[in-house]
Amino acid sequence: MTMNPKQPKIVIIGGGTGLSVLLRGLKNLPVDITAIVTVADDGGSSGRLRKEMDIPPPGDIRNVLAALSDVEPLVEQMFQHRFGSSNELSGHSLGNLILAAMTSITGDFVHAIQEMSKVLNVRGKVLPAANQSVVLHAEMEDGSIVSGESKIPYSGKRIKKVFLTPRKINPLAETIQEIRKADLIVIGPGSLYTSILPNLLVPTLGKEVCRSKAKKVYICNLMTQAGETLDYTASDHVQAIYKHMGCAFMTTILVNNEPIPEDVQLKYKEEYAKPVDFDLERLKELGLDIVQEKIISYEGSAIRHDTKKVAALLYKLLQNETKPLV
Repeated sequence: MTMNPKQPKIVIIGGGTGLSVLLRGLKNLPVDITAIVTVADDGGSSGRLRKEMDIPPPGDIRNVLAALSDVEPLVEQMFQHRFGSSNELSGHSLGNLILAAMTSITGDFVHAIQEMSKVLNVRGKVLPAANQSVVLHAEMEDGSIVSGESKIPYSGKRIKKVFLTPRKINPLAETIQEIRKADLIVIGPGSLYTSILPNLLVPTLGKEVCRSKAKKVYICNLMTQAGETLDYTASDHVQAIYKHMGCAFMTTILVNNEPIPEDVQLKYKEEYAKPVDFDLERLKELGLDIVQEKIISYEGSAIRHDTKKVAALLYKLLQNETKPLV
């Protein structure tokens, strides 16, 4: 869907649940949205389609299209439906199958996304980080290499760095143009090593983010993640991104300052996860403007970013109305 050119442009880079949650709040604001989505997923339905049909994984793209869609709830529910029967369809999402079919029909994954965006009346633009599948690898602190986005969090070892293959990965020209036109670039929320960095490590794409004169805000995760960010502070997240990118480019970090209830923390403790420690002094030393707010919402015992509150804060950043922590 073409947006009003006078609206401020937000480019959001990520993947996984965090990106979809954020977009649901943003799509109702007067902003021009472009979502740049990871294509490193190799698990579940996405992984099967990627392998069997030699297409980029559609799962994260599907979730973003659904989040930005403006259709009847039943149509979105159908698009997101996951088959549970014990046959070839078991575990597949209908939306993944439709994107795979559209890729076969059009001969191009990006074209398939554009056509599905029309069908779903998507508010904004959805672009893959690359028009090809990429493989994410992690070098662990003991020197071993783990290959595959879905395997990395379960290696039982600490990550030293992640990298992509093949060596030659071409970002979309349109993606580069969108980054160059952005008024605000948003990184996260999402899994640091398996949702955020696979986008930024696409050659040229990451360099364009570093080079951009737009405001750049990092939405820090609420909880640490076993197998990825065990015991990481907020500044550890930022420094891991900087180390991979070779440049310090963030202007602002958005952090939660609402205490997380003990019973919720206990549930997460079973997964070796705990609230991220927002080490404010270290963040200030990194030269970041810090925006602290109560930005949690609850889905049962799971915590998520409050989509409306975060969207409102990002819009205020665009309007220069958010006062950073002094």
